[in-house]
Amino acid sequence: MIKKLLIIFKRDLLSTRRDAMATYMVIIPLILAVGITLFTPGLNDTTVKLAMLKSDDIEHIDYMKQFSKVELLGSVEELERRVEKRDDVVAIAPRGNGYEIILQGNESEVVEEYAVLLNTLFELGSTEEETTAQLISFGRTVPPLKTMLVVMLISMTIMLAGMLIAMSIVEEKVENTINAVNVTPVSQTGFVLGKSLLGGVAAMLGIIGAILITGFYDINWFMIVLVGLTSMILSFVIGFLQGLSSSDVMEAAGGVKLIVLPLAGSIAGYEFLADKWQWTMYWSPFYWAYKANILILSKTADWRTVLLCTVMVIVLSLVVYLVALPKLRKGLS
Repeated sequence: MIKKLLIIFKRDLLSTRRDAMATYMVIIPLILAVGITLFTPGLNDTTVKLAMLKSDDIEHIDYMKQFSKVELLGSVEELERRVEKRDDVVAIAPRGNGYEIILQGNESEVVEEYAVLLNTLFELGSTEEETTAQLISFGRTVPPLKTMLVVMLISMTIMLAGMLIAMSIVEEKVENTINAVNVTPVSQTGFVLGKSLLGGVAAMLGIIGAILITGFYDINWFMIVLVGLTSMILSFVIGFLQGLSSSDVMEAAGGVKLIVLPLAGSIAGYEFLADKWQWTMYWSPFYWAYKANILILSKTADWRTVLLCTVMVIVLSLVVYLVALPKLRKGLS
């Protein structure tokens, strides 16, 4: 049985050289992961940017770097040109016995007040050790925005696996090889599993690569692989349904894209609904997969919750599979 599945997998792998869809599935998540890493802020990153002179007092510069992003320039004219650009940057330059705050005039009030207050604290000689404030941590060690974007990327990659399967099935229909399955030693179940291997392998490579690029090294990998594999069940079923009911590649791809609607709705429901309304999303396997991945990447997951989410994904996916089973058998017969 395994040998037959590998033969189907090898055949699909060779056929993807023509459209490179599997390669696209692996590369695109990696490219997007690089973008997420470069452009999403860290948990403690400040969005306040200051422009200062290179000739300024080194103690002043180091003080400001503790609480803001500092850009050093060579002259007051360069400071003024930097402030006039589109982003919110406040310049601080020595003047007489004090400092001059240079503003464009349309900066955010918060940015302006922060720069003035920070410079005032420096002139007063205030330090972190002298503060009476207490820092209370809620245990969040991973940037929430980064976590959300990576989990959305994982969900997108799984959906691409369904698209790959649909396109592969359409190709089999065009070449009129589906009917030949019935007179080969490969069962219909074996054919379904074999055609799912390429999409599953390509998706898992993309997911693992994206997670590594975005810096989530010390997560529970058993959990993330378990949730990823179970999440693909529904994607595979929909991929086969679309492939068997579509007459060409464009129609199959367009059909699979419809999965984005319940996927996006599940993500929005988890992020924006109050706790008392979360039950309204329990029908969606995408909701449970997203919830599990968020907890895993946030490093707050426990096996009880992950297994619950996994069981819900499997049960809901099997319900879809059983409902679609007559249509699948008809399409393969």
